[in-house]
Amino acid sequence: MYYIGLDIGSSSIKVALVNASSGENILSLNEPETEMEIVALQSGWAEQDPNLWWNYVCNGIKRVLSETNIDVSKISGIGISYQMHGLVIVDKDGNPLRNSIIWCDSRAVEIGEKAHKDLGEEFCSNHLLNSPGNFTASKLKWVKDNEPEIYSKIYKYMLPGDYIAYKLTGDITTTKNGLSEGILWDYKNDTLAESLLSFYGIDRDLTPKIVENFTNQGITTKKAFEATGIPAGIPVTYRAGDQPNNALSLNIFNHGEVAATGGTSGVVYAVTNTLKSKEASRINHFTHVNYTKENTTVGKLLCINSCGIMYRWLKDNIGIDSYEAMNNKAAEVPIGSNGVVIIPFGNGAERMLDSKDIGAHFLNFNLNLHNNAHLCRAALEGIAFSFVYGMEILKNDNAEINVIRAGNDNLFRAEIFSNTVATLIGHEIEIYNTTGAVGAARAAGLTDGDFEKFGANITKNDHVMTFMPLENKTAYQKAYLNWKKELEIILKNT
Repeated sequence: MYYIGLDIGSSSIKVALVNASSGENILSLNEPETEMEIVALQSGWAEQDPNLWWNYVCNGIKRVLSETNIDVSKISGIGISYQMHGLVIVDKDGNPLRNSIIWCDSRAVEIGEKAHKDLGEEFCSNHLLNSPGNFTASKLKWVKDNEPEIYSKIYKYMLPGDYIAYKLTGDITTTKNGLSEGILWDYKNDTLAESLLSFYGIDRDLTPKIVENFTNQGITTKKAFEATGIPAGIPVTYRAGDQPNNALSLNIFNHGEVAATGGTSGVVYAVTNTLKSKEASRINHFTHVNYTKENTTVGKLLCINSCGIMYRWLKDNIGIDSYEAMNNKAAEVPIGSNGVVIIPFGNGAERMLDSKDIGAHFLNFNLNLHNNAHLCRAALEGIAFSFVYGMEILKNDNAEINVIRAGNDNLFRAEIFSNTVATLIGHEIEIYNTTGAVGAARAAGLTDGDFEKFGANITKNDHVMTFMPLENKTAYQKAYLNWKKELEIILKNT
């Protein structure tokens, strides 16, 4: 038997086929070959056509079925991961009324800030665990205020993954996970955040039916079979936003477990069972994939906009043609980069820095003493220190960090980077070779709730290596404190 996993990104659609019993990844691929278009009609806007996602989902599934030549009657479930915080609105026939306003669109920032102020910080922290921010609920309010003719035709609003589930099954549904990603879940009352909807003047009936994760959320239709090749009657049994799903893919389910990503941006996603936050404006909180009223696991998500993009910029501008060569160069330089400090925040406002846009800074570079090797090391250290700084914020907000797991396709592959983070945090970092689409495919089989077996299969199939904290951490601590001192001077003057 087999499971199919879909990962609906803003740059591409990933499709994976896994063995249902072992969890082994049989084939994974991306559609399209080049990045999908993001429409920006104004500065700060970002939109995509939901049917563009669907077309590439269909293409990707057909390719997987063709290239593996499996018996399609043996497909037993579908899991969906998707870009978080997006808004899809449809009419009574299920047709999108406009492009999706996706995660990186910032048009609703002021709407969310006003809601946070008017509802009150205490209310938002206790009920929403977040500022309403620039998330799905605020984007829907923007449509209401700015496109009233379109708003009047809305039958239901959805998250991106909800729309793909609808195209497969014909059922318009959502999940607690999805609602929490849109800041549409009231944790205190364990229900739809009707208070925020009421504040925004949005009819609660626009909310789809809520279904549980890890259960039959609808079955594929004949129309979906004609579009994808997946037989009618196959259940969609899982869906979650990309960051909670990334955590699931890394076997992160319990209090004290942390998933980390060091791609273009960096993410630290710490699972906790404490429904409290002092940092609702700097950290996002979402129901984790295994959240229930009795098991209140939430993910504290801290984002670092400037991460891999900093290292990529350096590669493109100092005459070194590969990351491996940069890592080798960095290894020539001692811990602390002989005093060179790079503050890597050069990719817009940073939520964890109270939404300040401080830019990137190259400090203490001596033209007579330092060379490109020092820049390589200082960049790796600066990004690593950003993760440590963020984890300190998480720890101050009731998060525990007992183990960190990361994928094998980003900065965590760099020994200097992972050693620096592991040593300063004082916890091991486990590296796994997996993807969001593979995780979603495997999660399609979690209807039995056997998370222990699920995790064992991940360890068996995907574990690559583990970075342990180094015993002698004095030099790392000295370098971090020097970096932190420079950062705090910049923050004070910004």
